Amino acid sequence: MGITKFFGQVSVIVLLLIGLAVSTVLGADEAAYAAHSGLNLEAIEVLDIQTAQRIGLLQNPNLMAASERVNQARERVRQAQAAYYPILSTEGSGQRIEISNNDGRNSGASRFIIDPRDRDDSTNVYRASVITAWTVFDGFRRHYDNARARFGEEENEASLMEARRLLLSAIADNYYVAQLALENIAIADADEEFNTRQLEEARARLRVGTGSLSDVLNFEVLVNRARSARNGFERDYRLAVIGLAALMGIEDAGLPDTVRLSALVPETEGDLAAPQDVDNIDYALDNRTDIQRDQSIVNQAEAGVGIARARFWPEIEFQASVDGERENGLQYEGDDFGSTVGVFLRYPLFTGGERRARLAEAKYLQNEAEDNLDATRIAVASEVREAIANVVTAQRELLLQRNNAILVQKNRDLVDKEFNAGQASLVRLNEAQRDLNQATSQLALARVGLRQTWKDLDVATGRILLPFEAP
Repeated sequence: MGITKFFGQVSVIVLLLIGLAVSTVLGADEAAYAAHSGLNLEAIEVLDIQTAQRIGLLQNPNLMAASERVNQARERVRQAQAAYYPILSTEGSGQRIEISNNDGRNSGASRFIIDPRDRDDSTNVYRASVITAWTVFDGFRRHYDNARARFGEEENEASLMEARRLLLSAIADNYYVAQLALENIAIADADEEFNTRQLEEARARLRVGTGSLSDVLNFEVLVNRARSARNGFERDYRLAVIGLAALMGIEDAGLPDTVRLSALVPETEGDLAAPQDVDNIDYALDNRTDIQRDQSIVNQAEAGVGIARARFWPEIEFQASVDGERENGLQYEGDDFGSTVGVFLRYPLFTGGERRARLAEAKYLQNEAEDNLDATRIAVASEVREAIANVVTAQRELLLQRNNAILVQKNRDLVDKEFNAGQASLVRLNEAQRDLNQATSQLALARVGLRQTWKDLDVATGRILLPFEAP
């Protein structure tokens, strides 16, 4: 009855643990569902860049897969921690034994007195055991196993943050491409409006006999050219939005028709301020997620060296068991049980050099990880310096294009007045309008380019993650 009660209690505990695990999984799924169901793109009128990035962080399937790898690593930590606890297990068996008639018990004079056919030599043997084993000492292998598992979890967490960093960068790139397309659409609309006005005036002059048909045809061609340019920019916009929606994790890779992107805002003094080399490099070296990931790999390699060294130590294990054995029945009684207690020591004296080879391999792996970390740190510093140089260049380009656009606008307006007064040729007006289109397009490109270079600097330093960190 004691054994039955014991197994009954164990079953209850197991069922409770299973129920807890299931409820934990369901709770995580419900939390994820709640986060997704609270997102309603239909309610968004103007989609700004940070909102697009937040949606991507919630819904991008590649990011969700990386998050699941973190969960896997967390469970490997728990697996490693389990080695510190004793193992409790049960064993049971049932055997039917048929004793041979040639068995020693049938030898001698008794064999001639008792007919083997009159004797039942079969028996049923039932055994049940409860066994516990606990590793007392294993050369610190458990310590290093746990350390490697923890560093593995840190590596996966850093890899997840690295994936977030790259995703935020990709979303911003597509958003800026879409914004540039919108700016170019506005430029094409302005070009069409200007040439449409000129076309109407040319037709009016033709009707009164002061104009020419060639002027009318010229402006008709320019209107069509502006419309054609607009079609191309609209295509660029649609493609950028498709890429943006895909990165945001929207299932059909399309934004609702009611959603529009925000326009470019004026540049601030901060946008035109010079970035600091040392501060940005120091921040990147301390916070870049790929450096943190590679550092975790180095730490795992160091733990691997410790695991390899543990093989040179003896292993001591404590074992205890309660064993029951009964023949021809399952009704165990107190006399059917015995117990065993023991301490076991294992130490391989010779393994053919396998342990030394494993230790050497682990050290080489550590050296490789350290070299990769050094290479990553150098690459990060180089990336930050390049990003800073690009920001400075973009700032100068923006100032230049802004000043140039003002000059070209004044020149076009003067040529327009001269043309209407009959003092400038049609060719000169066409050139002035074409120059204005190019200048405004270059200005739009410079404005978007400045924002992209600042974004690239934030990506290079890792600051792009700051607005999305949990409070």
